[in-house]
Formats: sequence, structure tokens, C-alpha cells
Amino acid sequence: MAEPATLGKSGKKLADSAVKLEVSTGRIEDSADRRTELAADRTLFAAERTYNAWVRTGLLALASGIGAKALLTGLVPEWLILANGSVLVLFSMFCFGAAVWRQFNRGRPPPIPTSPRISPALLVAINGFLALVSLFALFGVWFDRLPAP
Repeated sequence: MAEPATLGKSGKKLADSAVKLEVSTGRIEDSADRRTELAADRTLFAAERTYNAWVRTGLLALASGIGAKALLTGLVPEWLILANGSVLVLFSMFCFGAAVWRQFNRGRPPPIPTSPRISPALLVAINGFLALVSLFALFGVWFDRLPAP
């Protein structure tokens, strides 16, 4: 191919255009990489919101299971109170386990995010503690006898 100087004005314009295209392509590649990083961060934050939803649901079920005993005493038979409280507390334990399971088993791995992840050991420790609290609450629902009002 001939040098741009030998091609005249059109050759110089062609060379300038090629340089601009090369710079633009570099910017597009940088932009695409950045969009991929941001998408990975959004995926990470969505997974954390899902984890939070499982824990929030588990805490609500735990509180409902404990409160069922106090609220329903004298209104419904004792066996129904125990069944209701037990199911709710067991569901809270399921939610705490599901929260950790979902955090570890996300499916296909996303691109590597730039944001830090929550420590897996911390997730297991906190949710294990919450499940233990649920277990003791279940025993409280079963064996705590409230006096009739």
C-alpha cells in the first residue's frame, strides 16, 4: 500500500480516520470491560439482597412461631398452637439454611466483581447461630407451659 504522503489529501484523511478508529476501538473495549465489571457488581449486590431476604423471612417466621404461643393460648386447642409454632420455627431454620445455600450455589459464575464479597465463614457462623436460636425457640414452644389467662 502506498504511503499517505504519496496519496495526497485523501491519503492523509484516510490515515487520520484509521488512527481515530483505532483510538475509538480502544475506548469501546475499555467501556465494555467497565460495563462487565459493573454488571458483576450488580450481580453480587443482587445475591446479597436475596441473602438478606431469606434471613429477614427467617427472622419473621421465628418471631411469629414464638409469638403464636402467647397470642393463641386460650383461643385454639393446644395441639394447634404447638403445630403452628413448630412449623413457623422450622421454616425459620429452613430460611437460614437456604440463605447460605443460595449464597454458595449461585449457578454459573458471573464475571469477577470489583466489590468485596461477604466472608463465607461469617455467613455460616451467623446463620448457624440463628438456626441454633430457632432450635431453642422450638423447644420453648414445645415445653414452655403458659398459665391459662
